Amino acid sequence: MTTEATPTEKYLEVQRSDEFALLRRKLRNFIFPTTIAFFLWYSLYVLLSAYARDFMSVKIIGNINIALLLGLLQFVSTFVIAWYYARFAAREIDPTADKIRGEMSAAAAAVAAPEDPETKPEAAK
Repeated sequence: MTTEATPTEKYLEVQRSDEFALLRRKLRNFIFPTTIAFFLWYSLYVLLSAYARDFMSVKIIGNINIALLLGLLQFVSTFVIAWYYARFAAREIDPTADKIRGEMSAAAAAVAAPEDPETKPEAAK
């Protein structure tokens, strides 16, 4: 009789695995630099709006000034980051996460319904 790992033990085993560590590292290596870059970009916009009013009021075309253009670029950069993350996640994160999730589901199913030779259906004769 073999003892199966409990769901908690299996979770901790997965959490300590190299595959999970690689998954977390990939995610961190994307999220932290991207978040810092966006925060700096947003802070630049706020600081320019507060302290460089003459620069921000320079008209580019008609009534469109630098402040309006940079403000609209905030929205564009948000959508670009969201698109890029979705692409990155689908390519780099999701396959590994799905594999780990599948292994965890299989382990949980094995614990929930252990194989009992007495209840196993007879092989077709």
